Amino acid sequence: MWLPRVSSTAVTALLLAQTFLLLFLVSRPGPSSPAGGEERVHVLVLSSWRSGSSFVGQLFSQHPDVFYLMEPAWHVWTTLSQGSAATLHMAVRDLVRSVFLCDMDVFDAYLPWRRNLSDLFQWAVSRALCSPPACSAFPRGAISSEAVCKPLCARQPFSLAQEACRSYSHVVLKEVRFFNLQVLYPLLSDPALNLRIVHLVRDPRAVLRSREQTAKALARDNGIVLGTNGTWVEADPGLRVVREVCRSHVRIAEAATLKPPPFLRGRYRLVRFEDLVREPLAEIRALYAFTGLSLTPQLEAWIHNITHGSGPGARREAFKTSSRNALNVSQAWRHALPFTKIRRVQELCAGALQLLGYRPVYSEDEQRNLALDVVLPRGLNGFTWASSTSSHPRH
Repeated sequence: MWLPRVSSTAVTALLLAQTFLLLFLVSRPGPSSPAGGEERVHVLVLSSWRSGSSFVGQLFSQHPDVFYLMEPAWHVWTTLSQGSAATLHMAVRDLVRSVFLCDMDVFDAYLPWRRNLSDLFQWAVSRALCSPPACSAFPRGAISSEAVCKPLCARQPFSLAQEACRSYSHVVLKEVRFFNLQVLYPLLSDPALNLRIVHLVRDPRAVLRSREQTAKALARDNGIVLGTNGTWVEADPGLRVVREVCRSHVRIAEAATLKPPPFLRGRYRLVRFEDLVREPLAEIRALYAFTGLSLTPQLEAWIHNITHGSGPGARREAFKTSSRNALNVSQAWRHALPFTKIRRVQELCAGALQLLGYRPVYSEDEQRNLALDVVLPRGLNGFTWASSTSSHPRH
């Protein structure tokens, strides 16, 4: 889809508009609780590109109690593409807050036409937008399919997204456009929100391998990460984006573990993609418990099928969640990348490897030797606050 270039003046104006919008939203009461009267739970899957976040997003999206959207802040970055990640943090945060509160009017700044559900980025991967009251492609408790949903639900009115959101007990958003935890502190201390943060990380060497397969699709985002004032960056031989992603994960994890603020207690969980694919059901049960959800037999069967496929998945499925051998996918970098690149990633991401629990390899022989486990057992590196989904301190 073609988008016009936005001038720096327009960027400034839109950011100012977002600031006034935030002041307006903060003064408004939150929406009523979902049916049943329980407090709505808000979950932010905080990750980076090519880290398994689409898979984790689907673990939430397919749950019958969840309203899910994939990367709603994509609309911010595409509209304000001359900004940098840091300058767009406030606009992204404001949009995320509004969506958590099921206030979809926030998209007016980025979707002036706002006609159909299909105007939302990756709308069809949301089971909630393919089920009543948004659409009738699937019964509310069924596992949905993007391919089936698209032709049946694309022309449903945009307003149904808000109606659907308000009917669920959990609102889950997956985002890759936050690069520190402090920008989220206003959301964590906001009395209108009941926020949990799932911080999903992946071995940086695997991230690089996956990024190389999808370089064209990430070019605009790369430019924003690197602050190029709107210039797209497809080739990145210096691995500058991977370095920035590693730094962001270290910043976030350290903020959560080293003298974290009181309002973070019970609200943050670090999840490694590799642990998910090794013990999917045990890890997902723990993840659901952290967010106040339960694993149903139907979901358990679907999770088994989606993680025990016969292959790594086709390149055209890079941004889709399809049946694959998830364990093999997690180790594909050990065959696909030259050792020179691995050594360079390990230099740039040494802090992330150490903090998150990934073992460096020091030769091509170690790289190829799958008997050498490069995912270290979780100790301090597997940090999570002891959590309670029934209550948590408020700031």
